[in-house]
Amino acid sequence: SRDSVWKMPSRKFADGEVVMGRWPGSVLYYEVQVTSYDDVAHLYTVKYKDGTELALKESDIRSQSSFKHRKSQSSSSSPSRRSSSRSRSRSRSPGRPAKGRRRSASQSREHKDDKKKTTQETSLALPKPSENNTKRYNGEPESTEKNATSCIILEQKLKPDLEIKRVLEQYSLRSRKDEKKKEEIYSEKKTFVAVKPIEKVPTKTKELEFGGRIGTFMLILLLPATVFYLLLTCKQDDPSLLNFPPLPALESLWDGRVFGVFLLWFFLQAAFYFLPIGKVVEGLPLSSGRKLQYRINGFYAFILTAAIIGVLLYFQFELHYLYDHLMQFAVSAAAFSLALSVYLYVRSLKAPEEELAPGGNSGYFIYDFFTGHELNPRIGSFDLKYFCELRPGLIGWVVINLAMLLAEMKIYNLSVPSLSMILVNGFQLLYVVDALWNEEAVLTTMDITHDGFGFMLAFGDLVWVPFVYSLQAFYLVGHPTTITWPVAAGITVLNCIGYYIFRSANSQKNNFRRNPADPKLANLKFIPTATGKGLLVTGWWGFVRHPNYLGDIIMALAWSLPCGFNHILPYFYVIYFICLLVHREARDEHHCKQKYGLAWERYCQRVPYRIFPYIY
Repeated sequence: SRDSVWKMPSRKFADGEVVMGRWPGSVLYYEVQVTSYDDVAHLYTVKYKDGTELALKESDIRSQSSFKHRKSQSSSSSPSRRSSSRSRSRSRSPGRPAKGRRRSASQSREHKDDKKKTTQETSLALPKPSENNTKRYNGEPESTEKNATSCIILEQKLKPDLEIKRVLEQYSLRSRKDEKKKEEIYSEKKTFVAVKPIEKVPTKTKELEFGGRIGTFMLILLLPATVFYLLLTCKQDDPSLLNFPPLPALESLWDGRVFGVFLLWFFLQAAFYFLPIGKVVEGLPLSSGRKLQYRINGFYAFILTAAIIGVLLYFQFELHYLYDHLMQFAVSAAAFSLALSVYLYVRSLKAPEEELAPGGNSGYFIYDFFTGHELNPRIGSFDLKYFCELRPGLIGWVVINLAMLLAEMKIYNLSVPSLSMILVNGFQLLYVVDALWNEEAVLTTMDITHDGFGFMLAFGDLVWVPFVYSLQAFYLVGHPTTITWPVAAGITVLNCIGYYIFRSANSQKNNFRRNPADPKLANLKFIPTATGKGLLVTGWWGFVRHPNYLGDIIMALAWSLPCGFNHILPYFYVIYFICLLVHREARDEHHCKQKYGLAWERYCQRVPYRIFPYIY
C-alpha cells in the first residue's frame, strides 16, 4: 500500500525537477527526475537514469543542493560540532592534544588511516545505477549477464571486512567519555532524522482488467451459464455446439441430498487441511513485509481421499451416482461458490488496508467482488484461498473422472474401461498428482501473490476446474471412441513431451528462486534486476518466456485427442486453455515490465518468443 505522512497543503518538488531519490530498501540516494505527483497518496513518481520508475514519499527525496552542501563539510565533524552558533565548552578533553602540541607517530598514523577510510566511504556514497543492474550498485564492474555461481563472490569478499569491523568494535581503545559522547551524538542524529508515524492509505486499482465493471458483471453471468451449457450439450446424442439443448425444469436442477454430499466433501477436505502432517513453509513477503505460514499436506489429503474412495468401492458404493447427478452437483457447487464469494466480500470490508489485493481495490463493487477484494482471507490459520486452490476442486476432478470410468463400464457392460477412457484418466491423474506433490510451488503464482479471493477464483476452483476439466471423460461415457494402440502410443508420447517441458521448466524456475547460488544451476545465465532477482536467459526460460505454458497446452491437446474428431466439444478445454494462457501471459508481461523496468525490455530482446517458438 502507498504511504502518506500527513496531508500536505502543497508539493515540494515540481515536475521535471532533478533531485536525489533514495533507493527503496537502502540508504543510497541517486539522481532522479520527478515525472508526476499523486495528490491523494502524496507520492512522487520519479525516473532513474536507467529508466526505472518508482513512487517515492517526499521524505525519501532531497534536493541536490543539500548533498553538495554536506559534501563540502569536514568529514570528521558531527552535527553537534558543525554549527558555530551552538555553545560549547572552551576546555579541551584529556584525550585531545593541545593546539600547539605535537602529535605522536601512532596518533598521526591513526589520523591518516581515519582520513583514508573517510575518503573511501565518500567515494562509495553515490554510485550511479546502470540498466537495472544491482551488481553495479555495489561497486562491481558492469555485467548484464552472470552465472548463478557469481552470487557467492561478493559475500565472500565482504566477510573479512565485517570480521575486522567486529573485532575493532569489540576491542575499542576509546575512552569511556568518548564512547558516551559518541552515543549522545548518535542519539542526536536519530532525533534529527526521526519521522512521524505514517498512516497507510489503500493503493487503488487504476487499471481494470477483464473489461472493467461491465466485463466482470457479464463474466459473473456467463461463467455459470457456460458450465451448464457444456454439461447439458455433452449429454445429448448430437453434442454439436450449435445444437442447443432444451432447458431442464428448474426443480430438477436442485437436489438437497446432492448439496449435502457436496458440503460433506468440502468439509472433509478442510478437515484434512488441519491434519498436523507435512511441513510448514513461509510464503512470499506481503506488502507489509510479513510472511504467512502454510501447511503443505495436499498430497497426504489426496492419499487419504483415495483410501476412503477405495473403502467405499469395496463396500459396493455406487460411485457412478456422480454421473447420474452431475448437473445437480455443478449447481450445488455454483451456489456454494456464490455464497462463499458474498461472505468473502463482506468480510473484506473490515480487513486492514495492507491486506487488500492490489488488483481488487478499485472501489467498484462488481469489479472487486469478481476479482477479490482481500488478498489472503483467513479464519484463524485456515487460509481460504490457498485451500480452495488445490484441494476440493482439483482432487474432485480426479474423483469425477473415476466416476465417469465406472459409469462407462456399467452402461456398456465392460470388464475393463476403454483405451480412450484410460488415457484421459491417466493423463489427468498425473497432472493432479504432480500439482499436489509440488504444492509449495503454488505459493509463488499470481493467484496467491497478486489476485484477491473473490468470485473469479472461488467459482474457478470449485466449479470450473472439476466440471469443465473433466469434460473429456464425461463426453466419452455418452460418445465412446475407439482408438488403436499405435494411436494411443503416439498420444502418450505427446503428453509425456508436454509434461516434461512443463515440469522441468517449473522446477528450473522454482530452484533458481529458492537458491540462485546452487552449484547445480551454475550453467544458467541470468540478467540481474534492481529488485535483486534475476531473469533467466538460458535453459527453458531462454527458449521462450513461458515454457511452462507451452507444456500445459501440449498436455491439454493430448487430453482431447482420445475423444476423436467427430465433435469439437471435447476440444473446448484446449481452446479455452490457449485463450486463458495467452491472457495470463499478457498480464504477466504487464506486471513484469512495471516491476523490472529496463531489465525486462532487455530480457524480451534476448527471448523474443512468448509461448510458441518461432510463432508467438
